[in-house]
Amino acid sequence: MSSPDIGYWLGFHLVPGVSAGRLETLIARFGSLEAAWHASPAALRQAGLPERVVETLVEKRRQLDLGRELERARRSGATLIPLADDAYPRLLKEIASPPLVLFVRGELRAEDEQAVALVGTRRPTAYGKDVARQLSGELASRGVVIVSGLARGIDRVAHEAALDAGGRTIAVLGSGIDVIYPPEHGRLAERIAGQGALVTEFPPGEQPVARNFPVRNRLISGLSLGVVVVEAPRKSGALITANFAADQGRTVYAVPGPIFSPMSAGTLQLLREGATPIGSAEDILRDLRLEARQLTLEARAALPASPEEREILAHLRPGPCHIDDLAAQLGLGISQVSALLMQMQLKGLVRHLGAQHYAGA
Repeated sequence: MSSPDIGYWLGFHLVPGVSAGRLETLIARFGSLEAAWHASPAALRQAGLPERVVETLVEKRRQLDLGRELERARRSGATLIPLADDAYPRLLKEIASPPLVLFVRGELRAEDEQAVALVGTRRPTAYGKDVARQLSGELASRGVVIVSGLARGIDRVAHEAALDAGGRTIAVLGSGIDVIYPPEHGRLAERIAGQGALVTEFPPGEQPVARNFPVRNRLISGLSLGVVVVEAPRKSGALITANFAADQGRTVYAVPGPIFSPMSAGTLQLLREGATPIGSAEDILRDLRLEARQLTLEARAALPASPEEREILAHLRPGPCHIDDLAAQLGLGISQVSALLMQMQLKGLVRHLGAQHYAGA
């Protein structure tokens, strides 16, 4: 993506009230990000932007030098990943309000789709720390990416255990990429950036004010297939993350704890509300079919698409197709097409709908 496009993505990202849906409407109306950015207030209103958003956008255009904002972001060490970029996490694109731009230190990879969030109280008991350490370490050693929020307590234990196991971990910040909070986690943040990624939607220099953390929590769940609440009191940010996970269609897990412990009151509440109880990393791997997902990722990497596979995908694009019709259209034998389809199923490229009908994944 060209620098001018990234600049306009960043500009719109810094305008409160411009969601992904609204930006898509603006691009459709004006033809490009650049044209939308420079559109007149009247044209913006006609495109359906609410008056308050139009006023904010016009004011931001006066204030912002996009080139300077880009340079500021790069000086902070951040890589900018716009929503339209292929590097933008697929799971995060699925949530209701994905950030228009992510600021990243480290590296996001395709394997990060196989991620589980571990969250909990900032004041864990010895039991909570032991559970977080064991779950995170075992999951990370099995190729699962651990997502958390770099906070004191359970978050820190989860990140450190993943790193110590040689795995990947992603820390989602409630501040700018250059403002590590709490400050004593600076060294941990550097380890994470070297063995995973630091991610935030907040621009460089943004301080860790209280209102940022509930906003941050929706990204923790959004980057994950499931959220594990290890230990949490009744009023806890971890429960906010669990609520976001439920709204996003992600699985919520809770670790059972002593019924007399205030730090288990939140997890007991989640269990009463239908969260899945877990007692081991194996429970999570089995429930989310993570080992099968890992095989699929490995198959995708090991078996790159051939011209024949690309032809099959082109024929399946309009809709499902019977294997006989595919063979006739491709001019190939049934056995050859069947072998190709089986290979493509392993790679997650096609789905078998039954009765020898296939569709794109």
